[in-house]
Amino acid sequence: MLISPAFAQAAGGGASLTAQLLPFVLIFAIFYFFLIRPQQKRAKEHRELVNNVKRGDKVTTSGGIRGTVSKAVAEQDFVEVEIAKDVKVEVVRGMIASVEKKD
Repeated sequence: MLISPAFAQAAGGGASLTAQLLPFVLIFAIFYFFLIRPQQKRAKEHRELVNNVKRGDKVTTSGGIRGTVSKAVAEQDFVEVEIAKDVKVEVVRGMIASVEKKD
């Protein structure tokens, strides 16, 4: 005999396609609910925070510069921040890390 009986036997009952894909679906669901969704929520909150900046708000940039917004035009991508008396710099809106509303 050229083929041994061990090799000639049919393969055992394999798991169904859904049983094979279930771990991948569960891993994706875990990643979505614990990583992707919270990051999207934080990005949306930051976008709203930056878009609602107005004159008089105290801001901190991602570079660590703190100051008071002296000019903010809604259509522009930057705001003017006064960091000291008569010292004003233009800051890109996206670089604003936090906003403390004026009193």
